[in-house]
Amino acid sequence: MLDGKKILYSGMQATGTLTLGNYLGALKNWVSLNEEYECIYGVMDLHSLTLRQEPAQFRKNARALYALYVAAGLDPEKNCIYYQSHVSGHAELSWILNCFTYMGELNRMTQFKDKSTKHADNINAGLYTYPVLMAADILLYQADVVPVGIDQKQHLEICRDIAERFNNIYGDVFTIPEPYIGKVGAKIMSLQEPEKKMSKSDENLNATILLLDDTDTIIRKFKRAVTDSDNAVRYDSENKPGISNLIDIYRATTGKTKEEIEREFDGRGYGDFKLAVGEAVADLLKPMHSRFDELMKDKSYIEAMIKMNDEKAEYYAKKTLRKVQKKVGLTERIR
Repeated sequence: MLDGKKILYSGMQATGTLTLGNYLGALKNWVSLNEEYECIYGVMDLHSLTLRQEPAQFRKNARALYALYVAAGLDPEKNCIYYQSHVSGHAELSWILNCFTYMGELNRMTQFKDKSTKHADNINAGLYTYPVLMAADILLYQADVVPVGIDQKQHLEICRDIAERFNNIYGDVFTIPEPYIGKVGAKIMSLQEPEKKMSKSDENLNATILLLDDTDTIIRKFKRAVTDSDNAVRYDSENKPGISNLIDIYRATTGKTKEEIEREFDGRGYGDFKLAVGEAVADLLKPMHSRFDELMKDKSYIEAMIKMNDEKAEYYAKKTLRKVQKKVGLTERIR
């Protein structure tokens, strides 16, 4: 706990820009959490290294992600928003925790299997031990709660297992994190393959709405969204996944219910509905685009916030790391 509040920890990878799914599913709901929690959000650039990155573009993406956090409404003076790679404790604790993690546990990680299939030419050790670095991220800040999606549930479970194993040996060192159960964000699916989640790494550019897409691009992508031949705007996730996904997006951007949407577009067909969804999303993102442009031009403000929050994160991290180092018997540094 910090200042009487439980600690909430989360972050996103600094590869490419965020998607509409990232925003509606997570980021939008983070904005008010600092009223209840001490919130720490990372620009997770170390995790991004499991894939080969072009250095200049990678740095640009990381800065853009930081600015998007702020543009989306996260106040960097009320939330600790920092760069993962700027706090060396992540890598240091990760190595120690590697020595308390069993191969069998890592072998069961389904995300490693999935990513190995997608990137068969680069199955590296970092991809394999990714869950241990994620555990270090969370445990370093003694996080009480962690927002997790279905694809990250296994990683939180192994984090808890590692923490409990360490605590059983050395005493009460780590807080055992719980999954954050709060307002459920919309689960946004691909516009071209509505059976799978919207992803910024999708090779089909029409499948994903990126947060920095302009209005014309957004509307064009929605017009090309896969639906079905029925032409009735009706929610049926099993038989009409494409149109159901568009209804979910329209619900999340307008606040209307499924029933209200079905009544509004009764007899109007898919063309009108796709245009309405595209316009609603574009209107939702316009203020964010304006704020993002301001932030990217205001280099001194962003850098001041990065410096302030890096120092805050470093302070929190060092407290945990020194305790862990002492517990495992590493020689204390002479200061």
